[in-house]
Amino acid sequence: MKKNKKWVQYIILILFVVIAGVTLFSGVLSSDEVPEVGDFAPDFTLKGLDGQVYQLSDFEGKPVVVNFWGSFCEPCVREMPAIEDIYNKYQTKNLVVLGINLDEPEITVQSFVNQVGVTFPILLDENVVSDQYAVRSYPTTFFVDANGIILEKRIGEMSESYLIQIVNKLIAEKE
Repeated sequence: MKKNKKWVQYIILILFVVIAGVTLFSGVLSSDEVPEVGDFAPDFTLKGLDGQVYQLSDFEGKPVVVNFWGSFCEPCVREMPAIEDIYNKYQTKNLVVLGINLDEPEITVQSFVNQVGVTFPILLDENVVSDQYAVRSYPTTFFVDANGIILEKRIGEMSESYLIQIVNKLIAEKE
């Protein structure tokens, strides 16, 4: 009887080790990659506050700023006027700015946009695209060149001078 009990314990231990190993290595071997500088920006399709459907690949040939934000995020709120200024200054150079809101109610997003006076497209995400881009901190901004390559990734608040510097790089890449 004791001998059989020992075998059962060994089998349970082996099963536990195998399950733990599979769990650990499945994350390491997963095909989901975090987009980084130098990678192609993952394509996405989202509905905008304006009712239009936006797809990143529709802007091929243009530099794109993709900003993940939320009205609950103080740094997001502080940088929004600078992003709006950049959009207004550079849209004649074909700069596209897409603000992706992080799963807030549409009425909350619309109220914020009206209050701040945002005129660039605001897209509504339900944590699908933010997961695809592995966004874990807010704000997070991806600067995508005209070829669809991520030129810069910024986690955290941006100043207007930083935005101008990176957008000038984006535009120079296109010319």
